[in-house]
Amino acid sequence: MKKIVLLLALLISAVSFSQIHNPVKWSTSVVAVSETKYDLVVQATIESGWHLYSQNVPENGPIPTAFTFPKNSAYELLGKVSEETGKTVNDAIFNMKIKFFENKATFKQRINVVSKKAFKITGEVEFMVCNDANCLPPTYVDLNFQIPETAITAVVKEDVKVEKEAVLISTEKTTVDTVVQEEVAIDSTTTATVDKSKTENVVTGTDKKSNDRSLLAIFIIAFFSGFAALLTPCVFPMIPMTVSFFTKQSKNRAKGIKNAIIYGLSIVIIYVLLGSIVSAVFGADALNALSTNVWFNVIFFLLLIVFAVSFLGAFEIMLPNSWANKVDTKADKGGLIGIFFMALALAIVSFSCTGPIVGTLLVQAAAGGNQVGPIIGMLGFSLALAIPFALFAAFPGWLNSLPKSGGWLNTVKVVLGFLELALAFKFLSNADLVLQLHLLEREVFLAIWIAIFGALSFYLFGKIQLPHDSPLSHISVGRLSLGLLTLTFTIYMIPGLWGAPLNLISAFPPAQHYSESPYGVGSSQGGSATAATPEIPEGAHLMAPHNIVAFTDYDLGMAYAKKVNKPVMLDFTGYACVNCRKMEQQVWPKEQILSILKNEVVLISLYVDDKRPLPAGEEIESKLRPGKQLKYVGQKWSEFQTIKYKANAQPFYVLADTDGENLLDPVGYTPDVQEYHKWLKTGLANFKK
Repeated sequence: MKKIVLLLALLISAVSFSQIHNPVKWSTSVVAVSETKYDLVVQATIESGWHLYSQNVPENGPIPTAFTFPKNSAYELLGKVSEETGKTVNDAIFNMKIKFFENKATFKQRINVVSKKAFKITGEVEFMVCNDANCLPPTYVDLNFQIPETAITAVVKEDVKVEKEAVLISTEKTTVDTVVQEEVAIDSTTTATVDKSKTENVVTGTDKKSNDRSLLAIFIIAFFSGFAALLTPCVFPMIPMTVSFFTKQSKNRAKGIKNAIIYGLSIVIIYVLLGSIVSAVFGADALNALSTNVWFNVIFFLLLIVFAVSFLGAFEIMLPNSWANKVDTKADKGGLIGIFFMALALAIVSFSCTGPIVGTLLVQAAAGGNQVGPIIGMLGFSLALAIPFALFAAFPGWLNSLPKSGGWLNTVKVVLGFLELALAFKFLSNADLVLQLHLLEREVFLAIWIAIFGALSFYLFGKIQLPHDSPLSHISVGRLSLGLLTLTFTIYMIPGLWGAPLNLISAFPPAQHYSESPYGVGSSQGGSATAATPEIPEGAHLMAPHNIVAFTDYDLGMAYAKKVNKPVMLDFTGYACVNCRKMEQQVWPKEQILSILKNEVVLISLYVDDKRPLPAGEEIESKLRPGKQLKYVGQKWSEFQTIKYKANAQPFYVLADTDGENLLDPVGYTPDVQEYHKWLKTGLANFKK
């Protein structure tokens, strides 16, 4: 009786853990744009907590969403599949900006119909989704569209407005009220519903709360950058001069304060207008492309280099003097218009100091892919410039507390130049990663940053002199403190050359695997053999950077496990699986975990997104999608996981004996080191019984 109860408990536990996730439902519709042009509209409805990746994902990132439409003489494709704005984040695991969608996403493919007869188009979408704990393997779903015999015969509902003069066409009948569904099998237990004619309003895939947080970050960074610009030689001396002008020229103190406030608001209007122009010129789609477009990143790199060299004193970036003279003439008129042109004169005269900062902010805000980012950035920057003028006009006595202009203003400018120089190489790194040129690998990037911040430290300590620097007889406490902070940061980066993760700056340098020596400089796998290389069985490899012997073929791994009589840990993973990388970077390196993986189990890592074609003669028909052939190695392992373990999410870990029987319940994403270690120890103990 006890055995039966135990068996039932194990069965219930296994069933409760095993789960086939199906977080995306796909629906299709056809929209007439003109007599011969139609939009094939595909809408993805995404469960809360999951996100679907964009079509445009940099190389070595997650699997992008991809649409395939068969060639047919009845129609021709016009352009590429369009998508919505979505959400773009800087992913620290993949070390790149990645765009994805949450809740809903709409895609459109425009076609030109040649045939007068009705016909059917069957396309396919390949996609990948992830949440905070799991990633699913690349999934394929058929998409069906029915093109009608005549151009526009449907009655249009008043609330259906996909775009101007567009009419929804039913895929089965000529009325928009008819809804016909077709079930497309994904696996033995899950189906995806394709709604052929149901129309929903086009919605953005952007999560509003997350978007608000990114805009707030842009505002805060821009605000503090404005204060930095305030402390440059071009702007700081203008504060007492401008405030004194308003207080002396005004009939009373209240009038002076009013004029100073108007002056500050004019500064805000000028810079916000600049941000608005950038947003209008580029548009949302172009701004979103900045983060991964090679040429944009190279141009930004060159632009920031020019800004940095200017700040370091090689030359000054100035607008034509004629502009300033014309603006000064307008400012002499007085009144509101005169005050506005005084603010414009400040922007022009101080451009040699504020221009590089403004340019960098616009680049960073635009690269975030949000169309209002440049506007928010300029709002924060201009507020930081404008507020001091209003405050000192209200309290003129505070002017006496301001430090005197001097060499320290140029020091601020030079420090900003070093920071611009360091940031420039981040954009060059983005281009290198996309092209996979391996010219700016992790070690080279870190060496450049160590050199830049090391030079900045020497500058702050007075060991390096640059043009426009005043003679330095002593070092102030503030300068010494900043120098010590910079030197500390420089020393912190040095171990990164030997494989240290450098978590504080993980979003900036390339990932550890994108390096000359993934195991760290001086490692036996990196080039200079200083330690004994572990014996590698036939068919296995060393997994970087932990030096774990791993198989990528199930049969070879099981055969070796029988030979050495060790339990097997099946690691269902993916090259594009975010949470798999988190486990490998944050859990596996712990001493108690790493010791088990290296010495007590045989690791078999099965990559469900492996796009290598199956060898000739080993092609098999999918059991989950009858009639479809498995094309890739990853599809084989994905089906194996789904059929044997009734689960399709990664990471997914199984401890099994040499016959492939489970030693205990599998686990998924387990960031708790102690919990993961307990799971491993329990499986090992069961193997020894």
